Amino acid sequence: MVALRVGFPPCAFAAALLAVSWAVCTVIDQDNSAFAQSASKPSATATTPSSTVGGAVRQARCPDLLDRTLARLQDDAPQHLCQYAGRAVLVVNTASHCGFTQQYEGLEALFRRYRDRGFVVLGFPSNDFGQQEPGNAKQIADFCFNTYGVGFPMFSKTVVAGPNADPLFAELARRSGVAPKWNFHKWLIGRDGAIVAAYPSAVEPLDARLIRDLERTLAR
Repeated sequence: MVALRVGFPPCAFAAALLAVSWAVCTVIDQDNSAFAQSASKPSATATTPSSTVGGAVRQARCPDLLDRTLARLQDDAPQHLCQYAGRAVLVVNTASHCGFTQQYEGLEALFRRYRDRGFVVLGFPSNDFGQQEPGNAKQIADFCFNTYGVGFPMFSKTVVAGPNADPLFAELARRSGVAPKWNFHKWLIGRDGAIVAAYPSAVEPLDARLIRDLERTLAR
């Protein structure tokens, strides 16, 4: 996946939106309960990836959760998620003007720390909550790279909740029993495509509980 490399310098307007939206995010995201565990594991399909990252990605059949094609943020190029089979995957719905937007920094740090062990973060910008992702693809890509140096894969703006949710997010909600209530909800998916845990927005990417779950997942 190509890192985002287009420029959108931070500005006073974005900063003001972040400040105003912080209180809104904090109040709305009340789901700080224990992590939801997946009740069942998905069946595998016939697709077999051949890519490796530092020798840490195992040859694996593509689980049906990942057997889908989605558009890349910066250029709309189709990306088949089977390329991430055999890795631990953290799926996150993101927004540029939310009080939790600073989590991009932690997500990038987490990605860099564990990518050579077979881990990837997949970011999905969404305007579902508070209309906090109003920009077009270029504006979002510029913001992500120039403000937070995002290098993990980002995908086009996505509906993540409600009856029109993208099939990936509908399936994540169904399998985990947890639908996103705000921006920066997270699902950790194991190497086999099973959902390990779901984390509400307030759980930071470098939270000790998330790190513990990720370490255990990578060790399997």
